[in-house]
Amino acid sequence: MAADVLLSVQGLTTVFDVGATPLVAVNDVSFDIRKGETLGLVGESGSGKSVTAYSLLRLVQPPGRIAGGRVVFQGRDLLTLPEKEMCGVRGAGIGLVFQEPMAALNPVMRVGRQIGESLVVHGLASSREARDRAIELLRAVKIVDPETRVDDYPHQLSGGMRQRVMLAVALACKPPLVIADEPTTALDVTVQAQILDLLREMKNTFDLSLLLITHDLGVIAEVADRVAVMYAGRIVEEGPVRTIFRAPAHPYTRGLLASIPHGRTGERLVAIDGVVPNLAHLPPGCAFAPRCASRLADCERAVPPEVRLADDHRARCVLHAATGAGADR
Repeated sequence: MAADVLLSVQGLTTVFDVGATPLVAVNDVSFDIRKGETLGLVGESGSGKSVTAYSLLRLVQPPGRIAGGRVVFQGRDLLTLPEKEMCGVRGAGIGLVFQEPMAALNPVMRVGRQIGESLVVHGLASSREARDRAIELLRAVKIVDPETRVDDYPHQLSGGMRQRVMLAVALACKPPLVIADEPTTALDVTVQAQILDLLREMKNTFDLSLLLITHDLGVIAEVADRVAVMYAGRIVEEGPVRTIFRAPAHPYTRGLLASIPHGRTGERLVAIDGVVPNLAHLPPGCAFAPRCASRLADCERAVPPEVRLADDHRARCVLHAATGAGADR
């Protein structure tokens, strides 16, 4: 593992034991996040993005379970750590910004106490010090009048303010890595832009690495350094944002980029035909084949190998099997 790699995920597989056959929600997923880097994980709803995030922190609840792989963070495999040590990683090592702040925040606990709780749990501050630190963090995430807002309950805050509180919670212990799961979902366009600006600012201020999970390629274009495109539990393409946007290699990535509205009056919106397949009834071979206009006979016979198109660009597609630099997996 390279010296600048903070998190290395290798062959991560997460299944849900429902029915006779386990459903594979995350299937042999591998990626690295370097120090100071933002990796965007993008895909439609149901592609496995959030399950991947919860798997990294071992937060998958039964009937879900992590069936295989390695998650190496700062030299330790998180999947083999005792639960007591894993509790020390959550919050202090890896912060998590949940997708739904109103569901994640305790409705009967003041937000200041929720921000400071992890500081107290990890032994980084006393209760009084934690309150002062909570006020500092509220100020850092641009909440007006933090000395008053620190005593508010979540229902007294707007959606954008609750998302800022979630970010303050994730940053409280100054973790080197933050996972942000759909941080702009359900926010209006103006507030989305404010949250994205705040993420960029916090990344620089706190020297963070960031795993940004979203279905919005526009968000990826603004914030991420590299992007991994996920479909039906697998990463089908990964590379630098500029490369992926200029020369997407996988038909699914091309479809996602083509579906972005360009704002021209009267222009018909482009959509990908079909829907994400049911994990209980995945098609043989490439899961995207039934929706793919470029499919070949080989697409339906076996799962395509991951092909390295360049040192930092990979795709899982038979269209590149003969022209790539070699199959990695």
